[in-house]
Amino acid sequence: MSRSYVIYIGLLSAFWGASYMFIKVANRDFEPSTMILLRLAIASALLLAVLAAQRGWRTTVGEMRRLGWEGFALGVVNGAIPFTLIAWGERHIDSGLAAIANASMPIFVVLLAIRWKPSERVRGLRLVGFLVGLVGVGVLAGVHPKGGWWGVAGTLAVVVASVSYAAGSLWGQRLIARTSSLTLSAASMLGGLVVLLPPGLWQLPSHLPGWKESGSVLALAVIGTALAQIILYRVLRTDGAARVSLVTYLLPVTALFYGVLLLGEPLTWEELAGMVLILGGVALGSGAVGFTRREPVAAPSP
Repeated sequence: MSRSYVIYIGLLSAFWGASYMFIKVANRDFEPSTMILLRLAIASALLLAVLAAQRGWRTTVGEMRRLGWEGFALGVVNGAIPFTLIAWGERHIDSGLAAIANASMPIFVVLLAIRWKPSERVRGLRLVGFLVGLVGVGVLAGVHPKGGWWGVAGTLAVVVASVSYAAGSLWGQRLIARTSSLTLSAASMLGGLVVLLPPGLWQLPSHLPGWKESGSVLALAVIGTALAQIILYRVLRTDGAARVSLVTYLLPVTALFYGVLLLGEPLTWEELAGMVLILGGVALGSGAVGFTRREPVAAPSP
């Protein structure tokens, strides 16, 4: 473990946990598609600037062209779709609840890997973990849901976003062998940006957004996306994916902290029970706890 590991993992937890709060605030004045369009536009511009400073424009463009359509399509599966679903979901549920539901992503990674990696077998504690995690999702969505059926829909939208993240994670693991992590990240963000241009521009607010809402979009793009990506790839190089993946267990805690203390969101027993079940299911299902050691998947940014 590097000396800076604790600092890096703490920063990622703080940045990504705060992203749910930024989304909740930005939702007051921005439609989900417009919010995510601006998020991707600002973040991709910053990452392209970093790449150009490191390698030059010609090298950066050449690396993206070698990725082909897959690099940009990844941005739809791993960016435009889940980002927008989470933003829409948070119109109907609290930010802390969204973070807990999104923590189910590693479970879907392993479930999808069964189809794409036939050698994968699910049995024993791992099977128990999947079932426990899915029960946790059911608790969040079905046990006296806050907001009625719209609350259920918002929770399920975040769960579907987790499935999309899982598919993007498996796809991204294959593409990363062909280029650098920053190049893949920038290319995928550009792909998501292009897809969201029509709905995002169509739903631009008719009034001047407030400074809190505009500042939240800026913070979401700069801190929760661009800066977090740079830190993520730095700690991946120094400490590896297994240690980075531990941030999955911290995000619901930090997001609940921000939501309860800064947004005044209530903390319910359903949220606590769902968090325990989902994170326990992730720990068992991913192999982080058990008789065999597996390498979990790093959590996505919300």
